[in-house]
Amino acid sequence: MRVLITGGAGFLGSHLCEALVGEGHEVVCMDNFVTGRPENIAHLLGHERFTLIKYNVCDYLHVDGTLDAVMHFASPASPQDYLELPIATLKVGAIGTHKALGLAKGKRARFFLASTSEVYGDPLVNPQDESYWGNVNPLSPRGVYDEAKRFGEAITMAYHRFHGLDTRIARIFNTFGPRMRVNDGRVVSNFIVQALKKKPLTVYGDGSQTRSFCYVDDLVRGIVSLLTTPSDSKAMDPQYLADVRFGRREGDSGNIHYPVNLGNPRETTVLEIAKLVLRITNSPSGIQYQPLPVDDPKVRRPDITRAKRVIRWEPSVDLEAGLEKATEYFRKII
Repeated sequence: MRVLITGGAGFLGSHLCEALVGEGHEVVCMDNFVTGRPENIAHLLGHERFTLIKYNVCDYLHVDGTLDAVMHFASPASPQDYLELPIATLKVGAIGTHKALGLAKGKRARFFLASTSEVYGDPLVNPQDESYWGNVNPLSPRGVYDEAKRFGEAITMAYHRFHGLDTRIARIFNTFGPRMRVNDGRVVSNFIVQALKKKPLTVYGDGSQTRSFCYVDDLVRGIVSLLTTPSDSKAMDPQYLADVRFGRREGDSGNIHYPVNLGNPRETTVLEIAKLVLRITNSPSGIQYQPLPVDDPKVRRPDITRAKRVIRWEPSVDLEAGLEKATEYFRKII
């Protein structure tokens, strides 16, 4: 395949570029380097199947040649980033998604949206499956990211129903691993960097809020599986799409065009993660408690039943093993 990846120089995007090139595909990486980093894809520059385009996906979007897939990963993705870049976050989730969908439609390419577990907001059910509509405060500072991704899902499904576009939506849960930025503000990178620098680990609230952490290699494997799994022929039938579009029948939530949770179902409290990082790094750092941010989710755990059924995927890297790999990476760069 020839694949465009927007946000391809980011944490997840760069791993995805690497994986697809490694599998023999041709990759066009697009990034404006607001949160992505050139060093993430430096090792791919010069490869015959890799092209880098520095560009803002919210502008007029054109790529020469054929495309088999458009994968939209461009967006600030850590709370620190989207709180500092609220307008840009909303624009790339709305305008950027629209531009990427239009390109996929014009190229007759499969479209893949990188959505997020944040569409569930501060969930009132645990674990969260794809049928849950979420508990999101659109007026919250966090709402810029939540609502941008919710809009992205809505317009992606509209393109699927109205234009018959072949679509995929991954709701990505907390992910960690090499190429995370030292100061990106995410839980795992914060804890590891603070521990290695022998600084107190910052825990917000009492640390009882839960997260589910997936190692990046597992997540990328799930993304590639979701991208490459063939479509259900019924779900792409024009009459079926017309019936769904005009409300004559409900869509089949089991088909691959509907959102799929990708994440590790192992639920861990933030305090447990902090203690685990201290043990793995053998750090003398203590723990420093600070007030909980506004609308910080109390629980986060994916139900991955659909991923197991539709793409035969589940994570395999233990949390401890993943944290050890991430720690090795951060030891080299700080």
